Amino acid sequence: MGSVTATATGLCQFIDASPSPFHAVDTVAHRLRQEGFTELSEAQRWPGHAGDYFVVRSGSIVAWRGMDMEDENVAFRVIGAHTDSPNLRVKANADRVQAGWPMVALEPYGGAWVQTWLDRDLGLSGRVLVRDGDAVRSTLIRIDQPILRVPNLAIHMVSAEERKKWVIDPQWHVNSVWSGKRSFEEYIAEQLGVAPADILGRDLMTHDLTGAALVGPDESLVSAPRLDNQASCYAGLEAFLAAESSSTTVLALFDHEEIGSVSDHGAHSDLLSTVLERIVLSSNGTREDFLRRAAASLMVSADMAHGTHPNYPDRHEPGHQIGVNAGPVIKIHPNVRYATDGRGTAAFALACERAGVPVQRYEHRADMQCGSTIGPFAASHTGVVTVDVGAAMLAMHSARELMGAQDVPMYSDALQAFLELPATS
Repeated sequence: MGSVTATATGLCQFIDASPSPFHAVDTVAHRLRQEGFTELSEAQRWPGHAGDYFVVRSGSIVAWRGMDMEDENVAFRVIGAHTDSPNLRVKANADRVQAGWPMVALEPYGGAWVQTWLDRDLGLSGRVLVRDGDAVRSTLIRIDQPILRVPNLAIHMVSAEERKKWVIDPQWHVNSVWSGKRSFEEYIAEQLGVAPADILGRDLMTHDLTGAALVGPDESLVSAPRLDNQASCYAGLEAFLAAESSSTTVLALFDHEEIGSVSDHGAHSDLLSTVLERIVLSSNGTREDFLRRAAASLMVSADMAHGTHPNYPDRHEPGHQIGVNAGPVIKIHPNVRYATDGRGTAAFALACERAGVPVQRYEHRADMQCGSTIGPFAASHTGVVTVDVGAAMLAMHSARELMGAQDVPMYSDALQAFLELPATS
């Protein structure tokens, strides 16, 4: 194995640099360029020789280190993860007035645990599509100032009976107060130095302004926004760059997992399957060559896992207690909410053994609805054996989440070892 550099501090830096999926892709792309990777366009002909490349499709990115496709034993080893996280997003017509207050209209994205977003100082990030002569230019925007806040209702205005079943209405209760003298739209245009009429499209979202941090008297925990799933993006990136493999290694980070992956660049799209096939075709291989290699390939769907909550142990499957700082987690679901089967379990268990890290196995309670991942979609579109794994965490989908600091390098070590599994495994 090569030298893995994943650390809890490195994860904090990655998260702080990546307040939106578009920034996460930009962070990864910047690192890849530093390592000598070349960005390719899907609309152009690709080089006919092996190399280190990546493509970006909106909030998703796929990178690969190609091997000589004339070698009959070359297969793919893929790490998949997702760049998006639950948050509050800005509506298309953002400006409104309620009870005399200027407001910015927001709505939850991706199963956000909404009450955790109230009474927080929020910044703004995303991308804006701006008129540039007769063309359209895409630009990232990031405002790390407390310009937005969703105030909670005072407890004195909620009766004791109401408190027992108080529900936050996503239509009416998550809009932000706005104190600017100009409209929200004018403010955004001013930040970009353009006229409001030149903003032709935008994808804007809020982010918690409190930075990621190591916490606890021994700093053994990571408290941060977006651990689900930027912890996997970071660990996967470090593993991908460090791996020394005889296979073609691939890092695929998708947007829109939190809303079902159904978009032109989500895991339910053709993005990964077409990239894998083009890697083969651009090296003078055939579709038959691609299909043979896919059949011999392995993929890991890396997404965070539920650690057993000490205040709610009854909410977890009794036979699958999951600890933080206790090693990566294989995620199993008999109804394939996770893509894992015995083949994938064996492959990742072997990778953990080779990496010298412990491994845990998670199953969801049978009487509770289980979340899903990119795994089932990516597996069904590519035909590649896929295993769902993660690192244990608490407070998933909250504005701030919690994981073990020691799990960061162990997670990355295991992912690297997975990429280095020989084609015969």
